[in-house]
Amino acid sequence: MTILNDTGCPVVITAKALDEIREIIRLKRIPMEQYGLRIGTKGGGCAGATFLLGFDTAKSTDQTYQVEEIPVYIEKKHLMYVIGLELDYEKSEEESGFIFNSPTT
Repeated sequence: MTILNDTGCPVVITAKALDEIREIIRLKRIPMEQYGLRIGTKGGGCAGATFLLGFDTAKSTDQTYQVEEIPVYIEKKHLMYVIGLELDYEKSEEESGFIFNSPTT
């Protein structure tokens, strides 16, 4: 598995995930001059946090990274929750989608 994280981005994005992100950008004609890939969290408490992924515009509270040609936005308050995560893409006969893998300790 090829991992792309040579830019200091706290989330490791695999080659499969990056290929799928590029395909979504192409199919949905997302103007990347205005948008970037947002990675974040929501929730917390007993159930834990849920990780978020989508396209969004930059906010003043974001930390911005460039992974290949894709701008990646992470709110500064979410950084401590996403450091070390791996974003991957899995496809099977039953389902396909992005997954976040936590680092093993």
